[in-house]
Amino acid sequence: MPGPPSVDCCYVGVDVGSCSVRAALVTRDGCVKATAEEPIAVWTPQPDHYEQSSADIWRKCCSSVKKVTEGVEKDRVRGIGFDATCSLVVLDQNFQPVAVNKDGVKERNVVMWMDHRALDQASRVTATGHSVLTSVGGVMSPEMQPPKLLWLKENLRESCWKEAAHFFDLPDFLSWKATGSLTRSLCTLICKWTYSPSEGWNDNFWTSIDLEDLVDNNHSKIGKKQTCCPGSPVGGGLTREAAADLGLNPGTAVGASLIDAHAGGLGVIGADVSGHHLPCENQPVTSRVALICGTSSCHMAVSQKPLFVPGVWGPYLSAMVPGLWLNEGGQSATGGLIDHVVKGHAAFPLLKEQAEKRFVHVHSFLNRYLEELSKDKKHLDLLTNDLHVWPDFHGNRSPLADQSLKGMVVGLSLSQTLDDLALLYLATLQAVALGTRHVLDAMREAGHDITTLFLCGGLSKNPLFVQMHANVTGLPVVLPAEREAVLVGAAVLGACASCDYSSIQVPFTTRGAGFPNAAVFL
Repeated sequence: MPGPPSVDCCYVGVDVGSCSVRAALVTRDGCVKATAEEPIAVWTPQPDHYEQSSADIWRKCCSSVKKVTEGVEKDRVRGIGFDATCSLVVLDQNFQPVAVNKDGVKERNVVMWMDHRALDQASRVTATGHSVLTSVGGVMSPEMQPPKLLWLKENLRESCWKEAAHFFDLPDFLSWKATGSLTRSLCTLICKWTYSPSEGWNDNFWTSIDLEDLVDNNHSKIGKKQTCCPGSPVGGGLTREAAADLGLNPGTAVGASLIDAHAGGLGVIGADVSGHHLPCENQPVTSRVALICGTSSCHMAVSQKPLFVPGVWGPYLSAMVPGLWLNEGGQSATGGLIDHVVKGHAAFPLLKEQAEKRFVHVHSFLNRYLEELSKDKKHLDLLTNDLHVWPDFHGNRSPLADQSLKGMVVGLSLSQTLDDLALLYLATLQAVALGTRHVLDAMREAGHDITTLFLCGGLSKNPLFVQMHANVTGLPVVLPAEREAVLVGAAVLGACASCDYSSIQVPFTTRGAGFPNAAVFL
């Protein structure tokens, strides 16, 4: 058992996103002292199939952690926490990768969260009308694990299904890899696997969708009743092998993991806003919504009692903050959609050339370009009066809960100039913001009292994206002073597991000791 924390102790947070692994060294007072990022491979063997490698992801976790802890005494690192996308990892009885593709490439053993190969299976699960669907807005998404598992059984029975001995959510895979413990986080099991914290697995559900074999051996393939709340200590901390891989001490505390969006919510939703005269000031955290915006977007709202929102996932008890119910809205493609629209336009080569000349990101260039275009108008928003985007290019996660929907652009002409690209970019930002408003309206109708929007993630660093959300929702928008809120959320897990704090609420609500997020506003 480690001794009491010193003033200069620190924690490591690891965030596995869609395309990269990031790590951060975070001090006891919540300051990010060092960050590192490594790309991870993504394979797209056919439309709607997205695959990754768990071995590649772990290697990049290790190299990132070694970079941020370089020159730091190992004894100072009190704990480590992992968050990751809710992708499906498949291993055999020897914990070796099992191919999730028809090519039989074992290295590609991860079905990514955004993989929509199981659309038909998801529809069939929804058609059962099973009671577990009440906790996912009444509709099973192909981005959840049951339809993905059913697809593997129906399409790769010999090469994958019969070989598989362990199905992990990616955050739980990382905890296992670090500690050797098969304990699963309630965050992943509740949110993506239909697990009930009070009743456990519903065997009738698995049988009703032809996955009764997952019930065998006390659910050993998907996790026995070894569960814990996010931030709880897992196993005995880092194993010797994992410690050597990560460059840390054996036994360093490992916190039970979170899904990446939930780590972002944890890192931002408790921000200290005192003195800024916001409607959420001196109000419970239930008046806030955390919007975690990257490749996709997630809208995280918590409540004291369960609220059922049609087409919105949840309510989930203790999935993000212990003791509170979580509803999770989302958009399957936001940053991914913006990149798709911008890079696919005929004027993109010119845009890239102009941005590189000015040493700015293409989004920064477009933001300034739009300011110039709007000089003759009262509001920049009015530039797109005749151009409209329906943003469901990768389906609608919520609140329509129809992943078969497609995107649409109305108001195009034969022109393909840089002006046209800038306007299409703006219309896409507006469409994404309108999607957020649609989600928030559904939450309010179900009983949520939402007064303030808290943003984090890559897109929150784009001021025009943030401003469009303020304009469209009519809500004040809060940005954390520590912009790497997802990494801070992951570090909170390690801090809690180290026993330096009694629960994951404490680090982000205690001023001076913990992770207070002072905030700036739009």
